Amino acid sequence: MKLVSATKLPPVVDPQVVWVNCLRVIRPAVGEQSFKTWFEPIRPIDLKENTLTIQVPSQFFYEWLEEHYVNIIKRAIVTELGNSAKLEYSIIIDQGNGQQQPFTINIPQHKSVTPSVAPGKVAPVLNPFDRKPISPVDLLESNLAAHYSFNNLVEGECNHFAYQAGLSAAKLPGATAFNPFLVYGGVGLGKTHLAQAIGNEIKKLHPRKFVLYVPCDLFVTQFVDALRNNQVQEFTNYYMQVDALIVDDVQFLGGKEKTQEHFFHIFNHLHQAGKQIIMTTDCAPRDLKGMQERLLSRFKWGVVTDVQMPDYRTRMEIIHFKLRSQGLDIPENVVDFLAQNITTSIRDLQGVLITLAAQASLTHSTIDLPMARAALARIISATQESEVAISLDAVIKVVAGHFNLRPEQVCQNTRKQEVVQARQIAMFICHRYTKHSLKLIAEAFGGKDHSTVSHASKAVTQKMEADQVYKSLVDAVKAKLNIRHK
Repeated sequence: MKLVSATKLPPVVDPQVVWVNCLRVIRPAVGEQSFKTWFEPIRPIDLKENTLTIQVPSQFFYEWLEEHYVNIIKRAIVTELGNSAKLEYSIIIDQGNGQQQPFTINIPQHKSVTPSVAPGKVAPVLNPFDRKPISPVDLLESNLAAHYSFNNLVEGECNHFAYQAGLSAAKLPGATAFNPFLVYGGVGLGKTHLAQAIGNEIKKLHPRKFVLYVPCDLFVTQFVDALRNNQVQEFTNYYMQVDALIVDDVQFLGGKEKTQEHFFHIFNHLHQAGKQIIMTTDCAPRDLKGMQERLLSRFKWGVVTDVQMPDYRTRMEIIHFKLRSQGLDIPENVVDFLAQNITTSIRDLQGVLITLAAQASLTHSTIDLPMARAALARIISATQESEVAISLDAVIKVVAGHFNLRPEQVCQNTRKQEVVQARQIAMFICHRYTKHSLKLIAEAFGGKDHSTVSHASKAVTQKMEADQVYKSLVDAVKAKLNIRHK
């Protein structure tokens, strides 16, 4: 008797299992807070013919995922189901009630399924040296995130010069005094946004130019791999073809002698060829550790500028801009509350807005002051603990005492050198380390114009960078006020 072999049926795949495996890829890529806000509420509901359907709680939720997390979701699904994988959203339009089921609509994921880059991350440049000379197709491989632009970068006193200088460099890359262009500042103050905005502007104005954005740690990794694989010449040649090179967090070159050596040669070649070089770092060049002196000197060939924490007025503008871009309507007292209390970084400010928007979307409620207070209680508490709880009068008094002056002398309109120095340092500390607006600070110093405060703060910052003795003097005053900020 002839035996007939049974047809092997494809395994039944549970959408819940698929989604759990996808979340293992997504979670480390987006961070814990974003994961809890945007991915924990998602429910997998169907899987047919390699199309995974996930349910999201609102239209706003869907739009946010598509705008900010679509690539990492695609990458996770392709990893789990293969290159033919597709994604479909089921959006809850009406939550329903006890007698009626929620009303939903299904929307196919409409963007390309090819995995690219996760929000806030940078796609690694795989085998960048195994290529022919640059072609028009290669010009698209910039690693820039399209959402970083000058259009959504709010300009204020904190970044005015850096913003304008970056815009000038983008219009005539490599042909202005802003080359190299190095911007430094603390975490979350917009350095990466500015650097990538310059790159995107160059691409828009000069579409034939090859713009390349690379985080410094990736540059180091690529060089180590090239060294290991005897491809150092290919590595160097690849970077020497770039028309505009953007290196983020260049402080990671510190202590890496061989990498610095090759970066030095790449830098020299690009600069001599009239190519644009843009760099970011977390501190002024003179404070970079483990860096060759000849490299540091080249960093200063062009323009070195900083970005600072936005003042109250600029924070208000940032919040209003973010609200408009997200289609949200928040009462002005809530906007004021956020601007007054979130003073750590622009990134924190944006994160708080996202949290409130998600909470309002999930609960179908309106954002008001009680919600803002409740949602931000822990964040604001942590923020306030890290701030310096000092008054303007206290700053003036301590600075006056340090320079053997009376407090009223510090506020006098005089050009005596010892008073001018004390007044500028006091204004700098009030501007940098208190939550008060420039207008209030100016009033505390005898009704001066707010631009005087801004000028004094910049003057002190620049002098601290150039004069170590002067920096020690300012640090001594800060120590008396228990200021331990960097």
